[in-house]
Amino acid sequence: MSDRWAVIAGKAVWLAVYAGLLAGVVGRSEAGEMPHWAYRLPGPVAVPDAGEDVRNPVDAFVADRLRKQGLQPLGAADRQTLVRRVTLDLLGVPPTPVEIDAFLDDRRPGAWERLVDRLLASPRYGERWAMPWLDAARFADSNGYQRDGRREAWGWRDWVIDALNDDLPFDRFTIEQLAGDLLPGAAAQQRIATGFHRNTMANVEAGVDPEEERVLAVVDRVNTTGTVWLGTTIECAQCHDHKYDPFSQREYYGLFALFNNTRVEIQAKGSKREFAGAMVELPRARGDVARAAAASRRVLRLQAERSELASLLDGEQAEWERLVRDRKGTPTWLKRALGAVGAKRKTQQAKRVRNHYRGLSADWTRLTELLKRARDVQALLKPATTLVMLEMPRPRQTRIFERGDFLAPGETVGPGTPAAWPPVPISTDRPLNRLDLARWLVDGRNPLTARVVVNRHWAELFGRGLVETIEDFGTRGARPTHPGLLDWLAAEWVRRRWSVKSLHRLLVTSATYRRRSDADGRLRASDPGNRWYARAARRRLPAELIRDNALAIAGLLSDKMHGPPVFPVQPSGVWNHIGVASNLWKTSHGEDLYRRGVYVYWRRTVPYPSFVSFDAPSREVCTVSRSQSNTPLQALTLLNDPVYVEAAAGLARRVHSAGGPDGSPAGRVEAMFRLATGRRPGRAETLILVDRFETERKRLAGDPVTTRLLMKTWLPGTEAVGSVPSDQAAALVAWMHVANVVLNLDEVITRE
Repeated sequence: MSDRWAVIAGKAVWLAVYAGLLAGVVGRSEAGEMPHWAYRLPGPVAVPDAGEDVRNPVDAFVADRLRKQGLQPLGAADRQTLVRRVTLDLLGVPPTPVEIDAFLDDRRPGAWERLVDRLLASPRYGERWAMPWLDAARFADSNGYQRDGRREAWGWRDWVIDALNDDLPFDRFTIEQLAGDLLPGAAAQQRIATGFHRNTMANVEAGVDPEEERVLAVVDRVNTTGTVWLGTTIECAQCHDHKYDPFSQREYYGLFALFNNTRVEIQAKGSKREFAGAMVELPRARGDVARAAAASRRVLRLQAERSELASLLDGEQAEWERLVRDRKGTPTWLKRALGAVGAKRKTQQAKRVRNHYRGLSADWTRLTELLKRARDVQALLKPATTLVMLEMPRPRQTRIFERGDFLAPGETVGPGTPAAWPPVPISTDRPLNRLDLARWLVDGRNPLTARVVVNRHWAELFGRGLVETIEDFGTRGARPTHPGLLDWLAAEWVRRRWSVKSLHRLLVTSATYRRRSDADGRLRASDPGNRWYARAARRRLPAELIRDNALAIAGLLSDKMHGPPVFPVQPSGVWNHIGVASNLWKTSHGEDLYRRGVYVYWRRTVPYPSFVSFDAPSREVCTVSRSQSNTPLQALTLLNDPVYVEAAAGLARRVHSAGGPDGSPAGRVEAMFRLATGRRPGRAETLILVDRFETERKRLAGDPVTTRLLMKTWLPGTEAVGSVPSDQAAALVAWMHVANVVLNLDEVITRE
């Protein structure tokens, strides 16, 4: 046999063996003989007996596994590190020196638990924990694709923040987002919640097939639901039976049928909206309703007054035209228009002449300006809307698309769920709908949802999931490193009535969470990926939190919540060549410049540049785990991005005005360092930064022009530039340089 045929034969044997093994795994799963571990309902799990350093059952499971691996865990981190770690994890902003000192001084039993409870009660909690959910829900303020026009969806984002702050049980959190509109007597907030599945992209370009666009949206809803709640790659069954997991193409379209009854979403002809579809008005405060009504009445009254005045002025127009027709100084366009009489005068000419004459009246000008202001007020008080799901009264017929092609519809299929999982518990013969699906996902007999969601929360706090493939619990995904712990947590979470705050409290009060992260070389060599949790995870903050932290350290971060997206400073021209010309970035003003990252306008084709630099997703599709890169662009962003330069200026002003513990350069360095890192600098660190300050101060003192320019640009609060002595100006700008260095420290953007 030739070498070529030997290779082919060898590959054929390998493929046959592999196919047989694979068929055995999936086949046994389908027959119920040996179900895949993730498709088995978690049973009772005994908590291991694990010795001394056990603060709750989480530690017992981890300690038991460490013992079997022959690993010795690290001890607890110092209290200073811990208060910063848990504050960043739960709120996404650093603790202040006052908050750190309060915890360090509290030596009573239960100090850690009291700190955790205070953090869980903060409104900042919902803003921080909304971020991973917005990623999973592919939330954005734009439609996507080439035009990528704006859409109103921020009402749903605010609903998520409030639901997390209110600790809405996850089963209700699920039901209201997937099917709040189908609940009996659905309230406005429950309908707003359904915006979860209105976050699909929308292509409104000319020539788009509306049916194809609708089908793509339904496919996205099916795939996102499979990833977020079931941890499955269900999308692999869109074109054919799943190659690895027990899902047929027919079962995929059974799920498709559950989402196939939403109202058609297409661009409305002649409408100024980029995106049409079901919307609801967001609830308004009683005062806003009253002010809106008053504004509407004022607009109507001014319109009536102006109409009455228009009648009087128009009646005098003929005499006015006769007087000015031959007068010197009359504009040429007006002479030409006045020369055309009756029907010969063009409509546009007639309108221009009429407006010109009316504009000569002081009363007309006054009423026009008043009406403009009243309409502006009316527009501001106009109720905002948000996108929602809305079921059709009669269900669409669903067909299996051959090879996933919507132009090749095949066999008809009804709504349903894959047979590999327990059936939907309904007592009637009616077709299933989204509400049935939502209730099934959080039913106690569903083996996946609690495991999948608990695993994501664990990964957010511990750096990696108990199942490393967070998005895939199928046969091709990783097996859990701690299967007993995963099942115990899933069952315990359900027992605690799906409370996310209770789950977070359980996890962060464990000894496992409080370990040091500074492992020695031996431990890193034994467990480089920290699979067994002998140490704490040290990792960079998410993109939005890096910006939030810089603003918080500088004393600039706004605590204003809710509302339309904001447009902080970004490099000029970023949007110029993408999408429609009207979608230009209009930088916000005042407090809105310093809002948290969760409120920043999210454009799918061009997300906020500094967020992209630090690996934020585009949110074109569901993302349950962000990647993390390390590139030179990130360092350049922290050095030069206008937001971070302004944060350095704010931090400089903050420590310069406060003076530090003793007013000396070393005292100011200590104050700056503590604001940024949560700890006091070491002697060597202090000397380096003081030397940096003195070097910059001397350089700037010899260059007053540059000093004044930098003050005017970045320190507007001191912009009475001439009134600031040159030595003080040089010192202030030098502190800005030092602050820029401090904000670029790895420790500042890292959760230890």
